[in-house]
Amino acid sequence: MNGVDLAKQLLVGFVALVIILLLVGQLLGQPVGLGYVATGSMEPTLDAGDGFIAVPSPVAGDPEPGDVVVFEAQELHDGGLTTHRIVEETDEGYITRGDANPFTDQDGGEPPVSDAQIVAHAWQVEGTVVRIPHLGTAVMSVHSAAAAILGLALAPLGITAAFDAEGTGALLVAVGVGLLGVGLLLERVGVTERSTRRRTNRENVIGLWTAVSVVVLLLAIFATAAMVIPAGGTAYGLEVTSEATDDPQIVEPGETTSLERTIDNRGYVPIVTVVDSAHGDTTVEPSETVVGARSTTDVTVSMTAPEVEGSYTREVMEHRYLLVLPPSVLAWLHGIHPFVAIGAVNVVIVGVAVGLILALYGRGDLRIRRAGSNVPLSTRLKRRLERWL
Repeated sequence: MNGVDLAKQLLVGFVALVIILLLVGQLLGQPVGLGYVATGSMEPTLDAGDGFIAVPSPVAGDPEPGDVVVFEAQELHDGGLTTHRIVEETDEGYITRGDANPFTDQDGGEPPVSDAQIVAHAWQVEGTVVRIPHLGTAVMSVHSAAAAILGLALAPLGITAAFDAEGTGALLVAVGVGLLGVGLLLERVGVTERSTRRRTNRENVIGLWTAVSVVVLLLAIFATAAMVIPAGGTAYGLEVTSEATDDPQIVEPGETTSLERTIDNRGYVPIVTVVDSAHGDTTVEPSETVVGARSTTDVTVSMTAPEVEGSYTREVMEHRYLLVLPPSVLAWLHGIHPFVAIGAVNVVIVGVAVGLILALYGRGDLRIRRAGSNVPLSTRLKRRLERWL
């Protein structure tokens, strides 16, 4: 192996490592090894779209003023991950601020950040964050392109939900999880020996595993889209005041209020929905329910108001899974991680599809005869079924 080949392999390995780290980070909901910023709030330390090396909190040690950290915000970005610098430590928690912002996050309504909220530190060398220029720009460009393509492909099916970068990223990761299982399946049932015969005439022949791979890819994409796109979070505003009204979202301190949430299944396949909330004072009943094809069902969202007056936000997350496994199994897989449940659904769907293709057409390549000389499709399918049965 010469130097050029070695350099190519190292480059490919590095790119693969970057992709794996980003996918695992999306899967876990926090940066693993690499992270990026989408806005300019950290300029000039990190420009919008720059990446950085993310060190997990257990490895990085105790946070200190001056550290740039990734934390789970409660109010900023609708409760999403935020990358800002710690500027002060108080008894209530850490005070944070984006380097480009004139005021702290806490001045804008974000509570002081606790140690439990900090998931990673941006790696710094002599007080300077090590940044990876345009890493985030590349990732967000891929997300946007995928969102546009999926939007065009799924619009005829009536799936018109918004495609944001985060949702599309989740969709891509979910497809990847599904295809991983499919890849293992194909490796087990595919051709195990390499043919040494060289065919001279391949006219009108389609490789079986090429066709199967296309079918598997499409099934994984569309099945995942049907689960991921209609799902998502809903934020409920809660106004806590001593002058409560009949509005269920304007309540007295400590009072529990309830809202009805309608789950609509516009597809032709029954689904299992799991609705939950990260807020301990918010519950959903029932948290797991089956929604039939082209039908709706209602769940009750109950929120207990804090004892201190003010404006609060409570987010409820809805997860959807095609009913191809028992609801209890899907709920258990969801408890491990939503992407585990999505991956299991994909594996079942494509496994059934691959099994049907193998049963109907065998393991040989698909030959398409010229028009006029072939047996009608209905006859060929009938023969296949008779041989299978």
